[in-house]
Parts: sequence; C-alpha cells; structure tokens
Amino acid sequence: MTGKADQDKPAANKSGGKTVRPANKRGVARLAAVQALYQMDIGGTPVTNVVSEYTAFRLGKEIDGEQYRDADEQWFKHIVAGVVQDQKFLDPYIHTALKEDWPLKRIDSLLRAILRSGSYELLRRKDVPAKVIISEYIDVAKAFFEDDEPGLVNGVLDRLAHELRSPEFDAKDADGQG
Repeated sequence: MTGKADQDKPAANKSGGKTVRPANKRGVARLAAVQALYQMDIGGTPVTNVVSEYTAFRLGKEIDGEQYRDADEQWFKHIVAGVVQDQKFLDPYIHTALKEDWPLKRIDSLLRAILRSGSYELLRRKDVPAKVIISEYIDVAKAFFEDDEPGLVNGVLDRLAHELRSPEFDAKDADGQG
C-alpha cells in the first residue's frame, strides 16, 4: 500500500518481488493517519496542528516532486481524532492482545500507531467488516516493515476483532466457514 500516486498497477516492493497494491482513498487515509499519529507521538504535536498540516500540505499533494494519492480526508480526520479520544481505552485493550513479555510501551512508535488505528476502527467503525480492517492495516504495516511486524499486526488485530466483533466471526463459524 502506498500513498504515492503510482500507476494503477501493483509495484514490486523492497523485499524481493512481492507486489504492493495501490491504496484506495480510505487506504491512503489510513496510511496518513498512522503517519500523523506517529508524528504526534514522537514530536508531541497537538492533534489539531497535525490534522491541519496533513489536509493542507500532504493529502493528495505534491511533496518533493512526488505526487501523493488522494485520500478520504474525513476518514483520515475521523481515525486521528478517534484514536486520540479513545487512546486511554485502546492502549490497555491492545496490551491484553500482546504477549505478556512484550507490553505496548515496548512496541515501536510506528507499530503502536498502526495497532491503535486498527483497534480504533474495530471498536468504532462497525460499518466496515473486521476482516477488511485487519487486511488494510496489514498492508499499512507492509508499507513500513519487511520482517515480522505485519504478522504481529495481523495477530493482535485478529485477537481484538474476535473479542470486539465476535458476531461477525460466530456467524461464519456456525456455517463451518470460519
């Protein structure tokens, strides 16, 4: 998944020939939200400043000669503001889905932003299927990481999805499809 305005065909990534599919507007919004949350975490920048910067200068804009794809601006704002608003609930919840010997505070800031965004959507965006949210955030993780991190995102968000959205999974399990 990439926020850059690349061709409409998949591009090979750095890890040796795997393809990364171009992001749709919501995918670009998710990627930008993760970057904004990371920026806020590292720099202590207030949410209003970060959202203003991204909407004015980044989403769908040209930066250093690179044209970035259009994003669903409302989706971006909703994720960033929602994560900030719900962070005191989200962090302990994410912590429960991690291994005991690996608390959330030890997780890389960028990975933490991915987990917070995905967890937020699982909690608050019931209009989007859990499997879609998980898949989208695995793609976001793949945009930044090449090793085990996308698998960690998959495992944590899947555990949380089964808790937060159990009816979505129970219905499929009852049909023998889960």
